[in-house]
Amino acid sequence: MNNNSPILESTNISKIFADGKLYVEVLKDINLTIQSKEMVAIVGASGEGKSTLLHLLGGLDKPTTGFVNVCGQNITALKPAAQGALRNKYLGFIYQFHHLLPEFDALENVCMPLLIRKQSPKFAKQKARELLNKVGLSQRLNHRVGELSGGERQRVAIARALITDPLCVLADEPTGNLDHKAAAQILELMLKLNQELNTAFLIVTHDLNLAGRLDRQLILENGVL
Repeated sequence: MNNNSPILESTNISKIFADGKLYVEVLKDINLTIQSKEMVAIVGASGEGKSTLLHLLGGLDKPTTGFVNVCGQNITALKPAAQGALRNKYLGFIYQFHHLLPEFDALENVCMPLLIRKQSPKFAKQKARELLNKVGLSQRLNHRVGELSGGERQRVAIARALITDPLCVLADEPTGNLDHKAAAQILELMLKLNQELNTAFLIVTHDLNLAGRLDRQLILENGVL
């Protein structure tokens, strides 16, 4: 991949859900490119298909038509194991509900993607410590999920998304479950990490204040971007 190539590129992707006679076209001919270091927001009303679009872009689901390139490779055409390898190499994910593992502490949760990659536990722990320090949680490394506040949990989730050095993080309502103060802190953190790590962020959000701080705002309405 050369420096001018987009990290993510969708070409005419659509998504149709069919159940018996019910036929719903959620997304129609979506064309989108995300360049290196960009911060892009996708906004739209609830039920417009924003999360569905994020899943298609991340190769977590297949479009009905069209295809998605991740760093120049057509992730849509790959088998599941190859899709997983491509995702793990280039992309990070943050969810509204942090999806942390409650039986593990913050450090262990952040280590997990590197351990899945068969990296050494020592290396994984060292890198996890550095990232948790970056997100302001150096004092909370050994706290389990249940002992962390909502904002702290989302910081752990952000550190986990970044531990594989992704070129782009796909974030689905990352501040949706937080109060105003915690949401503002998470936004500032993502802006800071974008500058420090040169990581692109594609953020699905209802929060127009958050969207307005990013480089581009895209509106999803009636299935069209």
